[in-house]
Amino acid sequence: MSWKFFLYDWGGLNIALFQAINTGTPAALGPLAWFFSLVGSYWTAPLTMLGLWWWSKSATNPARGAVVLHRLIGFSVAFLLALLVATVLKLWLDFPRPPAVLGDMVSVIGNIERHYSLPSGHSTYTALVVGALWPLMGRRGRLGLMLYAMLVGWSRIAAGMHFPADVLAGWGLGLSCTALAGWLIPLAAPVWQSARRTSTWVWFTVAASAVMTDQLAKCAITRTFAYGEQVEVTPFFNLVHVLNPGAAFSFLANAGGWQRYFFITLGLVVSAWLGRMLCQRLPRLEAVGYSLILGGALGNVADRVLRGQVVDFLDFHWWLVHWPAFNVADVAITLGAALLIVHGLFHGKAVDLKSIEKFNHSQ
Repeated sequence: MSWKFFLYDWGGLNIALFQAINTGTPAALGPLAWFFSLVGSYWTAPLTMLGLWWWSKSATNPARGAVVLHRLIGFSVAFLLALLVATVLKLWLDFPRPPAVLGDMVSVIGNIERHYSLPSGHSTYTALVVGALWPLMGRRGRLGLMLYAMLVGWSRIAAGMHFPADVLAGWGLGLSCTALAGWLIPLAAPVWQSARRTSTWVWFTVAASAVMTDQLAKCAITRTFAYGEQVEVTPFFNLVHVLNPGAAFSFLANAGGWQRYFFITLGLVVSAWLGRMLCQRLPRLEAVGYSLILGGALGNVADRVLRGQVVDFLDFHWWLVHWPAFNVADVAITLGAALLIVHGLFHGKAVDLKSIEKFNHSQ
């Protein structure tokens, strides 16, 4: 017998437990299953991050605020790791979801899905939340976190979206990524702290890494997917293979062809200016922002020079609303711009405080 029979099917127990929970859930509890599927979704990650950030800033005890901020950083790193690993596992294993195995015997709440069952993304996310908040909570709070994770796991089975083994795998993945992030952050901290004292080549290395990551991802997509092919990874995320002659997020995609040379020229001019900025001594947050924008700009310029169009493959959607497909270069540009905005806000605040302090001393 194969390893899947023991590790995933549990000798038939996995399907038996699913049927007992799925068919045994009264229709009156359908809205409850829908609610916990909603609050256990990846889409709530920005709210979790915002809540932790607000908690760290509003804490009256500075030491407590520093602990909460550390948990926020750990959650963010673990979230990225888990999203990457979960995507790879879903595509690699391609386990069928309950409707594909049991057909009409499954009671489904929401849209019917048939592919990429393991791991449960909702369970993975709840485990990340539990791992981030666990050290901050007392006994009652920890019981609440455990109940939250269990109810989200139950909701995915009751909704007919996952088998119990998928839920357990998601919990294991989320907790493992939390532990891995906790191990990686202390190792990366000294490197990050010394970045402000390093020479300019570090920032050009960041830009080059963004270009390489973008081009490797595009190469993998063009070699693996046929043009126009679409693969569903999660209920809100697809991998696609499309070509975009326009700018980021399909801006000016329907122009007459002149946009290729315009965006090549614009990208090179902007890249030259960014390179000049990085040769100056900048605060590290600002330098990282410029580096990511430079890497993203060069990644898309390389596409326009080599392919004539930009390869896009990340497709996010919610119900019938699709965000225009984009790529790693677009993500780098957006993230870099966000870092520059954050730097501007905090740097401006620091300048204002210094000005006020000088004014007070002069009186």
